[in-house]
Amino acid sequence: MVQLIERRASDRHSLMLRAAKVLTPAGEWVCNVREVSETGLRLRFFHDLPEDRYLLLELTNGERYPLEVMWRKDDLLGGRFAAPIDVAQFIAEPNPHPRRQLRVRLRGSALVTTGGRDYRAQLVDLSQQGARIELGSQLDPLQVVRLEVPGLPLRFGQVRWRDGFAHGLFFDRPMRLDEFARHIHAVQARPAPPPQVDTATRYG
Repeated sequence: MVQLIERRASDRHSLMLRAAKVLTPAGEWVCNVREVSETGLRLRFFHDLPEDRYLLLELTNGERYPLEVMWRKDDLLGGRFAAPIDVAQFIAEPNPHPRRQLRVRLRGSALVTTGGRDYRAQLVDLSQQGARIELGSQLDPLQVVRLEVPGLPLRFGQVRWRDGFAHGLFFDRPMRLDEFARHIHAVQARPAPPPQVDTATRYG
């Protein structure tokens, strides 16, 4: 029994600061991977635990792992992989592109203010450092903006890139992972009505 316990302990790898998200029919939820082995892992959430029995874990490189929930306790959840995984690859999280922060798909209405005008926009996704939005006008790169999304704190930043009518915003103050997770949970749990603003309203 002692040898079995020691072997199990040696096979577990601590990943206390690894951010990930789980996908459920109700939305996408941000979490921390606290521990992983070839058969399962332990996740920490910053809000109520998802109630689904089966989850889909997604890493920042887009790799996905089906999970079956085995236990829940406080803010922790234990999941079992559908099949044994390559732990070294899971930890390395290989990605042909530069590593970026976790992004959550979160479609909803938004209000962008810049140059004394308001624009209705569509939120596409959100990260701790920025957002992707779509709107009917084209904003210039480096243009300073204010972003309002129902249920989220007011954010300020600038346009980092533009592709057609899609724009990438970079916030002047990144969110901590825990507050990011709680905001995402609040918005998806209690969707708010869209802002009632004209497409472009000029202030005097």
